[in-house]
Amino acid sequence: MEPARVAVTPEAVDLLRRLRADHGPLMFHQSGGCCDGSAPMCYPAGEFRTGGSDVHLGDLDVDGEAVPVWMSESQHEYWKHTHLTIDVVRGRGSGFSLEAPEGVRFLIRSRLLTDDELEAFGLA
Repeated sequence: MEPARVAVTPEAVDLLRRLRADHGPLMFHQSGGCCDGSAPMCYPAGEFRTGGSDVHLGDLDVDGEAVPVWMSESQHEYWKHTHLTIDVVRGRGSGFSLEAPEGVRFLIRSRLLTDDELEAFGLA
């Protein structure tokens, strides 16, 4: 089984359940900076248009429903050697992400890929 590039904490899953109940299917796009900093932005599925310059990192499993996670190709060049975990913390972010009115914000926790993961992703 191929290792995953992305994961999600139980706290973030709880928030995603609430957001999905209000907004329907969801997606993430990892922001590359500017006004949003470098934050995972949560949108209703399809609201953020991805294209050929975006990399699909994988899908988060929220009660059997896939929540795709995307990142721009240029941003991926910086992050390709890391595993990303989407978490949630108190405090309001400055972006357009769906959780902003909840008084919390999604954030990325990262770690370097292991040697086995690097090999599995063709990065060794």
